[in-house]
Amino acid sequence: MLCWGNASFGQLGLGGIDEEIVVEPRKCDFFHGKQVCDIGCGRRHTTFLLGDGTVYTCGCNDIGQLGHEKSRKKPEQVVALDAQNIVAVSCGEAHTLALNDKGQVFAWGLATDGQLGLTNFEECVRVPRNIKSLSDVEIAQVACGYRHSHALSRGGQVYSWGQNRYGQLGLGVAGQGISTPQVIQSLHGIPFIQISAGGAHSFALTFSGAVFGWGRNKFGQLGLNDNNDRYYPALLKSLRSQRVIYICCGEDHTATLTKEGGVFTFGAGGYGQLGHNTTNHEINPRKVFELMGNVVTQISCGRQHTLAFIPSSGKMDSFGLGGNGQLGTRSTSNRNSPAPVKGPWVAYNGPTPTNTGYEIDLVFSSASCLNGSFLAGSYPLNYNRCIFATLLYELLYLEKNLIPRLSSSPPDIEALRLYLTLPECPLFSDPNTYVTLAIPFAKALISLKEAPLKVLGNWWSQFEAPVFQRLVELYKVVVVYLLKMHKVGVPHSEQRVFTCFLDTALKLLEILHAVSVHTQITYAGFTLWGRALWRESSNTVEDAVTLCKYPFVFDAQAKTTLLQTDAVIQMQMAVDQAQRQNFSSMFLPVVESVNPCLILIVRRENIVGDTMEVLRKSKNVDYKKPLKVIFVGEEAVDAGGVRKEFFLLIMRELLDPKYGMFRYYEESRLIWFTFEDIDLFHLIGVICGLAIYNLTIVDLHFPVALYKKLLKRNPTLDDLKELMPDVGRSLQQLLDYTEDDVEDTFCLNFTVTVENFGATEVLELVPNGMDICVDNSNRPEFVSAYVDYIFNKSVASLFESFFAGFHKVCGGKVLELFQPNELQAMVIGNTNYDWKELEKSTEYKGEYWAENPTIKFFWEVFHDLSLEKKKLFLLFLTGSDRIPILGMKSLKLVIQPTGGGEHYLPVAHTCFNLLDLPKYSSRETLQNKLLQAIDHNQGFNLA
Repeated sequence: MLCWGNASFGQLGLGGIDEEIVVEPRKCDFFHGKQVCDIGCGRRHTTFLLGDGTVYTCGCNDIGQLGHEKSRKKPEQVVALDAQNIVAVSCGEAHTLALNDKGQVFAWGLATDGQLGLTNFEECVRVPRNIKSLSDVEIAQVACGYRHSHALSRGGQVYSWGQNRYGQLGLGVAGQGISTPQVIQSLHGIPFIQISAGGAHSFALTFSGAVFGWGRNKFGQLGLNDNNDRYYPALLKSLRSQRVIYICCGEDHTATLTKEGGVFTFGAGGYGQLGHNTTNHEINPRKVFELMGNVVTQISCGRQHTLAFIPSSGKMDSFGLGGNGQLGTRSTSNRNSPAPVKGPWVAYNGPTPTNTGYEIDLVFSSASCLNGSFLAGSYPLNYNRCIFATLLYELLYLEKNLIPRLSSSPPDIEALRLYLTLPECPLFSDPNTYVTLAIPFAKALISLKEAPLKVLGNWWSQFEAPVFQRLVELYKVVVVYLLKMHKVGVPHSEQRVFTCFLDTALKLLEILHAVSVHTQITYAGFTLWGRALWRESSNTVEDAVTLCKYPFVFDAQAKTTLLQTDAVIQMQMAVDQAQRQNFSSMFLPVVESVNPCLILIVRRENIVGDTMEVLRKSKNVDYKKPLKVIFVGEEAVDAGGVRKEFFLLIMRELLDPKYGMFRYYEESRLIWFTFEDIDLFHLIGVICGLAIYNLTIVDLHFPVALYKKLLKRNPTLDDLKELMPDVGRSLQQLLDYTEDDVEDTFCLNFTVTVENFGATEVLELVPNGMDICVDNSNRPEFVSAYVDYIFNKSVASLFESFFAGFHKVCGGKVLELFQPNELQAMVIGNTNYDWKELEKSTEYKGEYWAENPTIKFFWEVFHDLSLEKKKLFLLFLTGSDRIPILGMKSLKLVIQPTGGGEHYLPVAHTCFNLLDLPKYSSRETLQNKLLQAIDHNQGFNLA
């Protein structure tokens, strides 16, 4: 062991030497053959810890800081600790702490400010005493400031006591000292790996390198860009990305060591102790330039000087105050920049005192410990699940202590890791613990403030899909469990609690659903209910109302069922109102009789004009009535089929280029608004609303962006890619361009070029857009402005008219349950064809059955048809070549035999999805007749 510096009180342990200062490292013969594993330096005394757990001290003993009354000039054993196996020591200005292998803390020395943590009122304690108030806590580390002390428990809690003039205890107040160790509550849940204390400031370091500081900050020693003292721990954000692995504190300065071997210093620099070749103070962490290029592995701070060890070159550098020879440079001069301590120096390769670490029985002792246990080894989440499986006996602690203490505003992201790891515990998946574990955990999670919740969301979004889905599935199961329990029966006195439980689980799913847009999990991954499960798990109005606040739990079919139910109720209300009015008109001549249905009498050759005329005369209440369509001169009674053909024909007419209402995009085969005829767009809006309201699909090829706007959501670049793929790809290339010469490469400004009736026009996307060039910094704004122009500004009046017409018929809360793509499928149907399902769900009448020869011929012929011919068959049979959102089985195709012989064609009763199929004797005849029928399918007549 080597020592140097002030020896006037014997604190170097060199015995009775004549020099008061030692200016270069000198061997301390006393420890020859002994293993020194820790040293603590006070202002005038020194403590040595040997590998066998014994403690020696030397130096000034005026106030009992040595713990014995023996010689002061050379190290003497602290006999009072002889029965203890000490594993760590730390010294303050005139007091000492020692930690044994059982986690107990012993203190002695100056006690005037409560820095010993003892309940006595003596000025000093000359013999080590156990800090009784920490006897129930297993301490892992101790640190002494000048007149205050800290201890880090194995459970991750930080304790503080002693002087508190500058808030150095981190308890939120400054003033009188505290003699009993107190937990720093604001650090709850964070897994710390080191604590350190300076003159009147303190630091704590987390496993992942987050640095928290508090206390005196007169010289910027907290590194927080100011000189204000901190009474609570504050995160040193400027070092958050540096991966700090060690912190040490001088009287008024601080040094930190990073994983890459860099050294940052800050605080008082009047003696050069920061190593920046200046005596300026630094209020922000600053890297020691002259140590760059070297990998520093150890640092240490004296009162006003700093040491750094560089093993690759066998060099130790020092800088700062040197008046007492403490720099070891053979000089008493101060050094503003690193200078070598006389060496050479070699890295210690012997056995290292083992850190007892986090044992299994402590993993669940606190949130801090749990967080740290998963950080320490960087194990994958699946490994964590295996660890949890061996710890099932910790259920009681989870329920009673850990989860109830989770903070809504954790001090750092370290404390949030617990929210990732806890749900992996198999106990969460046990129905017997849903109420005591899963739901309280969900309550803690949804109670988090916005900032920590955002961090968690970012982490979740980076999960592998199966891991994230596992969390989603857990709370989906919890919700179903609660609803089934409700169906069995919940006592009235517990209804309120049950509702709270259900709401909590659903709110967590809502948060996870918002995150899912950044993951590989589809919207369908959150759905809980098709219609069958809905009936199985719940049948009460209260449940329906609660669940409707969380539309993502319903699949498209369940939402459609809700919409159908809503439509039927509103139709019935409109019919009832009409009937009441008609009844009144029988007795009150002033009351006009009304039709209980909305009747559209139209001519095929003037379908648009006739429809506009009828709708113009109709009142708002009429739109809520059942729709009946009559084609002039035709005999069909509208039982649904005529209505379907009406929608097909009027949309085909409105899309005719002669009206010029829409622009057709060849590449995407989609349409968008172009011509300003507000009345016609109002009509199209009404038609779309009537189609949904009357459960009929129409042929209207708008992009999903339209349905987003109907649901008051903003279209994005992805929507532009759908409508205009070439333009969308170009804008994406602009965003993805990695070079710095965007302006020169793309030569764009904030304008858009449009064509109106063959004429080209350049329009500004923003005020003075012609003069604003698109560059690296503003390209996202350009893309947003371009998308906004296409979908919003350029069609504002047209869409407003369309929107008004649509919502005149089909507004309401139920519609808000839908996703844009689901609403699109409601309007135009979908193309999720399942021809086998169509065959399977078909019913037969009369002599026909599934194994009838003619029926077998029919399905053989049908399945051999091309996709286009099959779609023509759907058009022939149902009035539309798309299928309802409820799927093929909802078509309910019916086939019945008909007389007349093989020379007749099949006949479709579109109103009923009924097919009259003659008894053809051969497959070839059936094929020819079926193709003839589906190629000539327009018009309605009685069969």
